[in-house]
Amino acid sequence: MAQLAALHPESELRDTASQQRLPDFIIGGAPKCGTTSLHFILDQHPDIGIPDEEVHYFDADDPITHPDFLYEEKGSLKWWDPRPPARDNLNWYADRFAALGNPQFLGEDSTTYLMSEVAAARINALLPEAKVIFMLRHPVERAYSQYWHLMKTSRATDTFETALTKHPHILLGSSFCSGIRRFQQVLGEERVKVCLFEDFRTDMQGCVDSVTDFIGAPRMTVDPKRSWFNRTMYPSNIGLQRQANRIGRHLVKGRYHRHMGGERGLQRRVEDKLHYWWFAHVNPRLLRADKPLPMREDTRAFLVQHLSTRNAGLSELLGRDLSDVWKDMTC
Repeated sequence: MAQLAALHPESELRDTASQQRLPDFIIGGAPKCGTTSLHFILDQHPDIGIPDEEVHYFDADDPITHPDFLYEEKGSLKWWDPRPPARDNLNWYADRFAALGNPQFLGEDSTTYLMSEVAAARINALLPEAKVIFMLRHPVERAYSQYWHLMKTSRATDTFETALTKHPHILLGSSFCSGIRRFQQVLGEERVKVCLFEDFRTDMQGCVDSVTDFIGAPRMTVDPKRSWFNRTMYPSNIGLQRQANRIGRHLVKGRYHRHMGGERGLQRRVEDKLHYWWFAHVNPRLLRADKPLPMREDTRAFLVQHLSTRNAGLSELLGRDLSDVWKDMTC
């Protein structure tokens, strides 16, 4: 069970918070690679506790991975400090796990850590024994899936091609190699586990067994009926969805400003009610299709060559020829 590590020179922090339980393992990415389903399955384990929502503590000040966390208000830049001297913020992080009782293993799920330049060092400093799990997916398919996630959550209003120019984290989220190398170098290879989404889909039990073995928990039997978090639906009218998102994006952005808490005044209560109404009654009416629109072939060709270059050396890093799994990729 991981406890708060001593972070020199913050000895005062250690004295006041050394008994707070913090995670034994972290699901650190990548987004749209099956991490939610892995979270959902592990949360059924009697010896494992995981907060319901992604935490995003170690990279909360990153304007690339979390552009909505950073904002301007009355001329002042508002941001959330994840560094150890910010004691109240560290206590907020510990509180995510205090509510879970006292399971043998605690974990958290923050799928942007793999993209972050600073998360690995911060995790290693605060949690020197914690293990990190990454799930990867065909980089092109992952990028396209993230675009549709942005579209379904009212955060994108453009075509996929335009979104690639406006949302750099779409490509960054599929640039696995540098992040895996960074975590292995900082934490050590023995504390980093990499799973492929494609393996998870074909042998879910085997994949979950490898994860529980990695964190030291007893194996569990995966119930196929309780293995997927939700069914993915897509816009049935993409033009109408884009128009609606021009309204919905304002409701979403305000929500992420206060991911780490804050005052619950009248404005926030109104925003919460509007957000609930939009995503409970308006947005679902637009999501009626079982499949997304197909990607343009010229766009796919660009992404294959670009993301192959970004992930050059990943096969060697993982000790596996990924071209056998990710067809048309050379990395």
